[in-house]
Amino acid sequence: MKFLDLAKVYIRSGAGGGGCVSFRREKFIEFGGPDGGDGGKGGSVWAEAVEGLNTLIDFRYQQHFFAQNGQHGMGSQRTGADGDDIVLKVPVGTEIIDEDEETIVADLTKPGDRVLLAKGGNGGWGNLQFKSATNRAPSRANSGQPGVERTLWLRLKLIADAGLLGLPNAGKSTFLAAVSNARPKIADYPFTTLVPNLGVVGVDGKEFVIADIPGLIEGASEGRGLGDQFLSHVERCSVLLHLVDGTSSTITKDYRTIIGELEAYSPELAAKPRITVLNKIDALDPKTLSGRKRSLEKACGQPVMLMSGVSKKGVTDVLRALWAEISGGEDEGEKATAWHP
Repeated sequence: MKFLDLAKVYIRSGAGGGGCVSFRREKFIEFGGPDGGDGGKGGSVWAEAVEGLNTLIDFRYQQHFFAQNGQHGMGSQRTGADGDDIVLKVPVGTEIIDEDEETIVADLTKPGDRVLLAKGGNGGWGNLQFKSATNRAPSRANSGQPGVERTLWLRLKLIADAGLLGLPNAGKSTFLAAVSNARPKIADYPFTTLVPNLGVVGVDGKEFVIADIPGLIEGASEGRGLGDQFLSHVERCSVLLHLVDGTSSTITKDYRTIIGELEAYSPELAAKPRITVLNKIDALDPKTLSGRKRSLEKACGQPVMLMSGVSKKGVTDVLRALWAEISGGEDEGEKATAWHP
């Protein structure tokens, strides 16, 4: 299934049915009187977060959603039928944004979350409603209220506890495959990961969700590479795991590149707790490893963890550090490896 995290939809609620002008004509009743019924209510448009969806691809092939109009009132005091509602089923974590692409209408973060997007119009009154002591035969009725038309954006932000950051080919997908049942594409060239991936990770009897997004490069905030379009998927995370390729000869520059792109995208995201890890240590000799670890610690100002996603050396310690941050340190005590900017 193709991954899509942004979609534009056009919605319209149903119009209310018009009231009816009608008079009784019954045998043995000298003065029949009005008996026009009311119009039915128009259908509304709702959005609901449901489990089992992880993409907005369905909204690429259908963008228009129109609820049913209410039926007009009829004689013999018969009320028109209400129009059927329409429910847009979206993945958990979907934000609904107004046409200006800034105003957030709703944020559906839990299964079953439901929001009214466009209310159906009320049905008009029939002439029976206007009968009074001084107006025994009213000949007017109300029209139904029109429906509401809106243009909205749907933006999906994946729900994950921890997010992976790093340059392309830093080993993020290898790490995710090593610690979960997720099977992201892994290859020895940059930009192997083209869409976000989720994996459920277990450590010491605890489980949490990690999100892997395509790698960032210098200038991503200006649209280079895949840009920063996928950074929204780690905005909900409690902690960010920053993987730095230990085989790179410019690890300090690599580290600062990611931090710079985070700050350019969102100061709030850059302020999230981060754990910095020097990856691919199985490919380094002890002397080189020691020197690059010192350089990275100097750049970030905090201790750096060591790990190899291929040999799984140090992976459990990294997962424990992530869980300590996610759980607020309740289970793991001190969070010495996490960096709070």
